[in-house]
Amino acid sequence: MKALHARFSLPLIVTALLAAGPALAQDNWLTTWMANPQPTWGNELPLPTRIPEALTDSTIHQKLRVSVGGSQVRVVVSNEYGKQPLLIGAARIAASEGARQVLKFGGEEQISIAPGETRTSDPVALAVPALGELVFSLYLPQRTPLTTFHWDGKQTALIAPGNQVDAQRLEGKEQVEARLFLSDILVDTPLDSRALVVLGDSITDGNGSTLDSNRRWPDFLAQRLAAKNVAVLNGGISGARLLEDGMGASALARFERDVLSKPGVKSVVLMLGINDISWPGTAFAPNAPLPSLDRLIAGYRQLIDQAHSHNLRIIGTTLLPFEGALQGSIIEHYHSAPKEQLRQALNWWIRTSQAFDAVIDFDQMTRDPRYPTRLLPLIDSGDHLHPGDAGNRAMAEGVELEVLF
Repeated sequence: MKALHARFSLPLIVTALLAAGPALAQDNWLTTWMANPQPTWGNELPLPTRIPEALTDSTIHQKLRVSVGGSQVRVVVSNEYGKQPLLIGAARIAASEGARQVLKFGGEEQISIAPGETRTSDPVALAVPALGELVFSLYLPQRTPLTTFHWDGKQTALIAPGNQVDAQRLEGKEQVEARLFLSDILVDTPLDSRALVVLGDSITDGNGSTLDSNRRWPDFLAQRLAAKNVAVLNGGISGARLLEDGMGASALARFERDVLSKPGVKSVVLMLGINDISWPGTAFAPNAPLPSLDRLIAGYRQLIDQAHSHNLRIIGTTLLPFEGALQGSIIEHYHSAPKEQLRQALNWWIRTSQAFDAVIDFDQMTRDPRYPTRLLPLIDSGDHLHPGDAGNRAMAEGVELEVLF
């Protein structure tokens, strides 16, 4: 801005903006969808990435459902964890099965994104309704290691050979359930629109819900809020933790990226901590000790302070019961009496401390009254940790909307 001020006075800048036309003056870009980038991993974690190591001369087709709609669209592509430049040969965006719109980045169709960077596309005139579906197609002409992804996408992505970004019928020789390089969708919305981020773990990410069905609890919440021009952004990462990196960066490390930097965000719901409590002593963190209650509270307070310093409302949620979680799987010792005591103590603090601007008591909503350390069977997906479709719907419908803003 210093260079700009050196050449133009403020009145001249304002005059130039007005002369550029009403579209430029009235643009109101809002994040309407997100998938938090994660680094891929090797044998250090017990779960496979379930994606190819690399793609060459391939097109990726990815479907998604926005929350609020708009008259223009921009796409954010991330090479955050890349070790080499990400060469994009071509990219397209379409509404459902409609005509493909060419995406350009700084006026160029073919671009290179440096390691650690993201790029936002130029605006495309594309009318997208609230809760409308989009298809994003990305052509990778050279060998491209898949180092930046979102593991638990809960949506089938298709990988096709060659440049097929303009294909009207989506086909692929290979299917994955991850998001690849796709980070955010922005729409140009009415001025009264706003966004809410749910910063969470696999329960928010939708693990336990039906694939390709948009039945995560933030999806159901988005349905309730779409008519109010409120975007619900799913900031869940399966395996995410509050204090330490897990299957992705810790909440303390990613709060700026996933909350504070998102255009239009006014509130954040914080639903993290169960992996901090459950991972120690499992294959995820076999030698890690249980975190102390004070350390968990200090982590919460750091995020509360960051939210308030940016004039954001922050809502805490209690942690769901998880006795019996993942029994019979490769993940053993996920629940124990000391872990249960820590969850109960943390939930008590969340409810009574008044540190958050409001509290959503998901523990009370989802626990079995007869066995309050377990999920209610109607809520449970079957693994005693993640809600199923009915549970996700019940959680979203149990949220009092007036506490969110």
